[in-house]
Amino acid sequence: MPIQILMPALSPTMEEGNLSKWIKQEGDTVSPGDVIAEIETDKATMEVEAVEEGTLGKILVPAGTEGVRVNAPIALLLAEGEDESALEDGAATAAKSAPDESAKHDEAPAAAETSASSGVDMEARRVPAEGKVHPEPEDEVGAFGQEIPEGTEMVSTTVREALRSAMAEELRRDDDVFVMGEEVAEYEGAYKITQGLLAEFGARRIVDTPITEHGFAGLGVGAAFGGLKPIVEFMTFNFAMQAIDQIINSAAKTLYMAGGQMGCPIVFRGPNGAAARVAAQHSQDYAAWYSHIPGLKVVQPYTAADAKGLLKSAIRDPNPVIFLENEILYGQSFDVPAIDDWTVPIGKARIHRKGKDVTIVSFGIGMTYAVKAAEELAAEGIDAEVIDLRTIRPMDIDSVVRSVKKTNRCVTVEEGWPQGSVGEHIASELMVRAFDHLDAPVLKVCGKDVPMPYAANLEKLALPSVKDVIDAVKAVTYRD
Repeated sequence: MPIQILMPALSPTMEEGNLSKWIKQEGDTVSPGDVIAEIETDKATMEVEAVEEGTLGKILVPAGTEGVRVNAPIALLLAEGEDESALEDGAATAAKSAPDESAKHDEAPAAAETSASSGVDMEARRVPAEGKVHPEPEDEVGAFGQEIPEGTEMVSTTVREALRSAMAEELRRDDDVFVMGEEVAEYEGAYKITQGLLAEFGARRIVDTPITEHGFAGLGVGAAFGGLKPIVEFMTFNFAMQAIDQIINSAAKTLYMAGGQMGCPIVFRGPNGAAARVAAQHSQDYAAWYSHIPGLKVVQPYTAADAKGLLKSAIRDPNPVIFLENEILYGQSFDVPAIDDWTVPIGKARIHRKGKDVTIVSFGIGMTYAVKAAEELAAEGIDAEVIDLRTIRPMDIDSVVRSVKKTNRCVTVEEGWPQGSVGEHIASELMVRAFDHLDAPVLKVCGKDVPMPYAANLEKLALPSVKDVIDAVKAVTYRD
């Protein structure tokens, strides 16, 4: 009996496609792996490869045929020893096994009537995927589970106070923890994050350093190799450029290069990104830079609760953690749960606002744009879901995918530059893991692709804005 060659599926949700052309013709010898035809849908083109050896005996579906159902026989392959006399029985069997098209044709007039009655010109639709049916997301809650027990007392706290509280609690909890950096002790921190720590813990554990980032970062890495747990503060992460060899080549890689025999439990923390008129050399966002490095964990919180909980988790983590803060957020207040040992797991996103029309993904100060944009969009009838990544590496991409499977659209927001951005990585992952669920391209809102200007008016133009986020959301929802 001839072997049926069936119409393959380009994706789990594909129901039909077009048979654009035949590469092999009737009578051609076919080997496993040979390309025999090309099929296409509105999203992709794929080559059909032979899986059996034989002779292409009969083409059942001619080139150029549209709407060929998945698993419909498209050709017959003669095995060794078979001749054309076997094709007649094979064709009859193929006809019986072909999907029943009658129901599809019966539905067509009804669909046409529906379109006519609604007054919609189906050929002139602006939304490419309008009318498509998406698979249901596996779990709409998933990793977004609530972390704060119901009824917990919440205390309004600034991000500055939350960070200080986290360090103080860990210093009390573990004698191996100590803080070092420029002006962290006598001056109580350039941004007063370490205020009061010297008085409580003394100069042995709150250590002022010279202005030499390469030197004291290396000292911290060595202390971590020896079993201590340093918290190294950079006055700004822009200054960490001086210490990047210690961070990447020593802290991040030693566990691997030592075959797991020696790790580096260290936290590098400090303000990151733009502040206010500190120009090109002091305004860079390093989230994407450090997230590129295997061996590092990269955290960038937005709320005070996350700042406290994630810093405590970072101090306890056996790996080097880059903890990126923001000077503008230090004075902002958020509710923090009054829990004795409040921690937040590294590598888990948080749903800040639930929605159904579009997913906005951000982190750190980028959340200020995302949250404000979502509020303004709600007034215009667009219900945005806002996801706070919190951790950039390891990234909770599962939660992003789960949300996009529900909303079918995504916009990413960050202050960093566009090329090689966190948003680019998210877009790439969504193309692989949620392609069939997307109704529009993933758009990213980033800082402009220029060094940060010093002039206040130009600095404002170089940073993302709420309007940028709103414009991107309206573009992916086809409301611009």
